Amino acid sequence: MLKVMFVDDEPYIVEGLKVLIDWESENFEIVKVADNGLEALEYLRENEVNLIIADIRMPMMTGIELLEKVREEGISDAYFVVLSGYNDFQYARDAMRLGCMDYMLKPVKKDELLKILRKINVLNKENTEIEAHHKETETAFLQRHMIALIVGKYDDVNLDYLKKNMRLSGGIRYVIIEHPEIEDLDTVEGSLMQYRREMNEAAKFIMGEDSNHLIYDVSLNHSTYDTGFIYCDYMAEDKSMDDMEFLTTFQNRLEQSLKRKVRIISGKKVPDITQVSKSYSSACILKSQEVFHEARPVVTYEREMSINPSKAKLFKKSLDDLVKAIEQSDETEISRCVNAFYDDIAGAGLGDSVSLNMNYLLFQLIHIATELDDELDQEDILHKISESSFEDGIKRGSSIHMYKFACEYAQYLNQLRKNVSGGILKDIENEIKENYSENLSLKNLSEKYFINCSYLGSLFTKRYGVSFKDYLTDYRINEAAKMLINTEDRIVDISAAVGYKNSDYFIRRFIELKGMTPSQYRRQKRNS
Repeated sequence: MLKVMFVDDEPYIVEGLKVLIDWESENFEIVKVADNGLEALEYLRENEVNLIIADIRMPMMTGIELLEKVREEGISDAYFVVLSGYNDFQYARDAMRLGCMDYMLKPVKKDELLKILRKINVLNKENTEIEAHHKETETAFLQRHMIALIVGKYDDVNLDYLKKNMRLSGGIRYVIIEHPEIEDLDTVEGSLMQYRREMNEAAKFIMGEDSNHLIYDVSLNHSTYDTGFIYCDYMAEDKSMDDMEFLTTFQNRLEQSLKRKVRIISGKKVPDITQVSKSYSSACILKSQEVFHEARPVVTYEREMSINPSKAKLFKKSLDDLVKAIEQSDETEISRCVNAFYDDIAGAGLGDSVSLNMNYLLFQLIHIATELDDELDQEDILHKISESSFEDGIKRGSSIHMYKFACEYAQYLNQLRKNVSGGILKDIENEIKENYSENLSLKNLSEKYFINCSYLGSLFTKRYGVSFKDYLTDYRINEAAKMLINTEDRIVDISAAVGYKNSDYFIRRFIELKGMTPSQYRRQKRNS
């Protein structure tokens, strides 16, 4: 509802306007009646309105003087309509020069008033769409600069933009926010995306003025839709908390809002924003380690790395033997090495040694994979590790789970060795062309063509220069653009036709790629 203020010293004029039309049905709400310009000005300094209808002639401050003051001081950008008599025509012309939208002669006629109000509704809708577009564009622009620093590929332009548009301080962390029970949800338009929208909105609300620190889809993994944020020390200090208290409170509030489990994984604290990539990498490694633990609500780098040197021990021989067995894909030897490693761990105490040994194991496994394919991104490999599946009844981090993981990773290495031909990528390209409106996912395609999901994502990016997710989005939006030009179909129907069940999400993606709303695109192309 648009808010309206009447400014007139004649009560019968105001009462007449109130009953002349059904204001609510026209999407307006009368919030204030002021007797003169000074009273109106005082109200506007503390309150927002969308429309001001003011008489030209009033004691103390006229409608023209009110308009001049409001525009001069930038007090309000409300639409302004003046009421005038026939003898006040020159005043009305002055009002128009000052930015008045329109004027109405007394007595006000219903049809004229309705015409003006409906014009304002149309303008307001267009302005709202423009503002939403600008906000979407600004957010996307900020996120691109943030991602540049997070992945460690930035320049002074990226850094300067962040410093101007974000509140930053020392003590930076990259924090991963995830729902530990959604690993099996891989559909872009289904439950996962619905959950992501809900989680992102809840996180925005909780972070308030710092919501621009939230970042989406940093991961280069093409089946991942990740959410995180850049933490700064001032966030906890402003609330008289330490880091752990802040993160725990944030995690609790998210769970209460979503009524679902939420996990927070905080990377290493670094001195400033230029080193956030180090924090991001450590957070990814912690996330990969989580596959070997029972899920914990809040995980921080410092707590995981706080090893007691007198108790922690690296079982290098057991791990080297296990890595060799994985590399050779020898399941019998893998089983023997896993049992030997767990015998070593049991003797030393799991709590003090697990992080040290898991870090060593992960480093060795990453090294083997990158030697097989030097173009593989470390994050792809970490994602493969964190994807490690385990069946119901198998305890996370148990010897059985470790054995299953090791065997799966051996298969992953075998897949890397096969050096998949481009024929599979051509088949997948055809799949997109023929079935882009269906619920396609990299995971389902990898299963159909018997290729590891993460590796397929890497191959796809190398061939086409964009991720599978972005390629599919581009194709869908371009098909939608053709429909907008060549059909009279409604936008909601076009959204569904190209595979988007949620039209709001479709519109956001369309704006990101085409720089305007679908409606604006249709009008522009048809008028050109």
